[in-house]
Amino acid sequence: MDTLTPAHIAAFEAVLARVSPDDRARLHALKDAAADAAAASAPHWDFDQPGHRAEEALRAAFGEALTDDHRRALVAIWALEMPARVPAADLPTAVLELYPEWIGRLADFLIAAPDPYDRDFWAKDVRIALVLSVPGARTQMIDLSSPMGPGQILRHAREGWGWSVIPAYAAAQAWKPWLEVHTESRELSDFNEAGWDRAWATAAEILKRRPDMAGMLGSSWFYDPPLEQISPRLAYLRLNPLKHGAFMIHQGPGDIHTQRAATSSPTRAALIEKGEYTARSWIVAWPRAALIRWADARKATEMSEAA
Repeated sequence: MDTLTPAHIAAFEAVLARVSPDDRARLHALKDAAADAAAASAPHWDFDQPGHRAEEALRAAFGEALTDDHRRALVAIWALEMPARVPAADLPTAVLELYPEWIGRLADFLIAAPDPYDRDFWAKDVRIALVLSVPGARTQMIDLSSPMGPGQILRHAREGWGWSVIPAYAAAQAWKPWLEVHTESRELSDFNEAGWDRAWATAAEILKRRPDMAGMLGSSWFYDPPLEQISPRLAYLRLNPLKHGAFMIHQGPGDIHTQRAATSSPTRAALIEKGEYTARSWIVAWPRAALIRWADARKATEMSEAA
């Protein structure tokens, strides 16, 4: 499979053509060091760190003259280098078969040239172009390295959310790096049970190639246990992993969780407004052995049903 089609290449080159030849030269001069800095920051708990490092490199080069055209052009340069980066990441077929659509969407988004460049989209585009995060399904992307420190576990226990996470953390060897799943809000067609199952199963295939990793985790308000009653259609997000060996860690409330929980549901918005619901973020952590076991059983069932 070719990572980039001629149409992809033409689109990314068109994005590059929007900046002057001198600016293109400056972008090419900074791209490798910026990519290295972004990659070095990728294992940080803050998903946005690679985007911050890329922004710093751009500001150092362009100062007050920096525009979103420069940001899009840098992503385009890195996207044109993906035929080297993707094979180097040793990714399974489950990921590779998703790349044509994801790269096509990235090319379309950069061509559309929205201003301002949304900060969340910038962070995601930097990570995807540099293969720091990879496609997991049509809607879900997977970070290739994310930490889960013991401090979160101890805080969960001390604050009264349960002590069982401590042996679960130890059994999972959770001090090792994890994969982490994120939602791509520009394409929500797979935000359903089947799509999330595909993302978890894709993670299992990655883990088979990376024995040094602990498993995959997700962090969001939509794992909050009260949603089983408030928004039962979202219950699968939490219950499916828990049924098959995952464990949960409480992170707490926050303005961003309140905003996101209220945005897509008038019911939740009304409960939040009345003080009857406080959105809380939780981590769902699915250890590698349990996740791979579930994914293999899922694949066997699919093959049996197709026979």
